[in-house]
Amino acid sequence: IYKSIIPEISRRDFQGILLIVSNPVDILTYTALKLSGFPENHVIGSGTVLDTARLKYALSEHLGVDSRTVHSFIIGEHGDSSTNVSGIPLNTFCEMRGHYNHDAAMDRIAEEVKNSAYDIISKKQATYYGIAMSVKRICECIIRNERSILPISSMMHGEYGISGISLSMPAIVGLNGIETHVPISLDADEAEKLRESAEPLKKIAAE
Repeated sequence: IYKSIIPEISRRDFQGILLIVSNPVDILTYTALKLSGFPENHVIGSGTVLDTARLKYALSEHLGVDSRTVHSFIIGEHGDSSTNVSGIPLNTFCEMRGHYNHDAAMDRIAEEVKNSAYDIISKKQATYYGIAMSVKRICECIIRNERSILPISSMMHGEYGISGISLSMPAIVGLNGIETHVPISLDADEAEKLRESAEPLKKIAAE
């Protein structure tokens, strides 16, 4: 399907941003980039914007705070996360709110976020409202030149030891698409998990 669509767009002197909203989003973003020949900053995948919104909501419910004060990104293909609440490390904030069993709580929340799409599909047969809101948010950033930081899918060039594949990572998004990736602090274990999440994608792309 992409082989029939993307070259047709390329032949028409397309000057806009190509936003990929289809799964598997990282592979299809990579595919669209290679088939189009467009500048890398003009090819964006919807990435983990929706997953991140679900995580922020689940954390806000757990902590009893406004979700806008939860600063968290689900990154990579399998969805590792990096989180703070208004600049305060997550575990510290949890203890401020009377939560001490961090590992069990985070495992439960992670499962809720991972399974939320299946729960929605079982009740409504589709998750179109969630992804529609995510796409609306990405388009707002581009049209308004907001330069907001969103976890969108784009090409990696050596960040965290990953290159040659599109991955969902925080980036500044504005009128010209992706301005730059935003580095986030990962410990050695988190960085390794991120690299592991990229490997299956690279194998699929190679095929």
